[in-house]
Amino acid sequence: MKLSGMRWWIIGLICLGTIINYLARNSLGVMAPILKTELHFDTQQYSYVVGAFQLAYTIMQPVCGYVVDFLGLKAGFALFAVLWSVANCFHGFASGWMSLAFFRGALGLTEAAAIPSGIKAVGEWFPSKERSVAVGWFNAGTSLGAMLAPPLVIYVQLHYSWQAAFIVTGGLGFVFAALWWLFYRAPKDHPNITDAERDFILAGQSASQTAASGSKPKPKVMEIISTRRFWGIAIPRFLAEPAWQTFSFWIPLYLSEVRGMNIKEIAMFAWLPFLAADMGGILGGYLSPFFMKYFKFRLVNSRLAGIVFGAICMIGPGCIGLVSDAYTAIALFCIGGFAHQIISALINTLSADVFDSHEVATANGLTGTVSWTGGLSFSLIVGALANTIGYNPLFVCLTVFDIVGAIVAITLLRDRGQYKSA
Repeated sequence: MKLSGMRWWIIGLICLGTIINYLARNSLGVMAPILKTELHFDTQQYSYVVGAFQLAYTIMQPVCGYVVDFLGLKAGFALFAVLWSVANCFHGFASGWMSLAFFRGALGLTEAAAIPSGIKAVGEWFPSKERSVAVGWFNAGTSLGAMLAPPLVIYVQLHYSWQAAFIVTGGLGFVFAALWWLFYRAPKDHPNITDAERDFILAGQSASQTAASGSKPKPKVMEIISTRRFWGIAIPRFLAEPAWQTFSFWIPLYLSEVRGMNIKEIAMFAWLPFLAADMGGILGGYLSPFFMKYFKFRLVNSRLAGIVFGAICMIGPGCIGLVSDAYTAIALFCIGGFAHQIISALINTLSADVFDSHEVATANGLTGTVSWTGGLSFSLIVGALANTIGYNPLFVCLTVFDIVGAIVAITLLRDRGQYKSA
């Protein structure tokens, strides 16, 4: 049966996988106040648990990207989905912070495939001008998963146990792996795509990308990292990632320890910044076509304009230390989530814009390694300094990082006619 708009069905499937991926990883942050008591560890030891995930994720992103490029999306993404599900379920067997860190590291090793896989799928299934919209929708899965984590995880914990919360969120990954294996195909092989849509996709891709998707040469890592376009994406991602890691792993602890919220109040309010992040990710995708249509920006420049807008909005979370009540602080976190996902959607889309399809997952994984190095480093800083200097100066840093990142992106990536897909 032929389906109209098959590429959007594919995005829906990728978004589902991203939701489940981020639901699993954000379960830890939601359970942190409980686990600190149950497993008897302190804030700095918690930062080591977070760091284990981040270190493993950082190392594995280019490896996962390369494996997905080598095996293909269908087999590669399904394989990693099964592996991350197993790792997350095993969190329920942790007996202290060290065993929890071990299982957390295993989760990081396997979940690192999600974003490179999604970006590769967008590169295969979408013409250049639609990619930011597609990335915006699938990237919304990152914040939707994070948004669903507080109510779902705390509900399971209150009615069953904290161990059951990890098993439930891990088990969902097996469902996605089966769906992906059954329904994903490349456009040229998919039985449900119409000829008109297939022709539309191919016509909207650059000649080099179309040729690469047919010949499938191996990605060349050293060639990728020696390019200006790689660092134009990698450095801004390095500077942007601390914000998302802070929101994902530290908001529940901040609301508990600084703003005095109990676990039920956290369940009621901690998901709101991720709802705002969903809106930002989707809007970010549409900002690029807006700038192209009304301001006649080139493709890459339209992405950069949206990144600048997001960086300006990141001033919001930098002001959290100036407010006295928890609800205004949550509102500023919401602005931060909204702003960050605008940046994230557009900076990830740039990977599919400036790299060919045979190397885009590898390139995105490599920039992800740089990105998560920033996130890991900042989480360790938070763990070391939150109890001494407080959280507020750290939130200010997030604002500064994104503004500097936007300047770097403009400097290194601004399109003067050098991009074939522009």
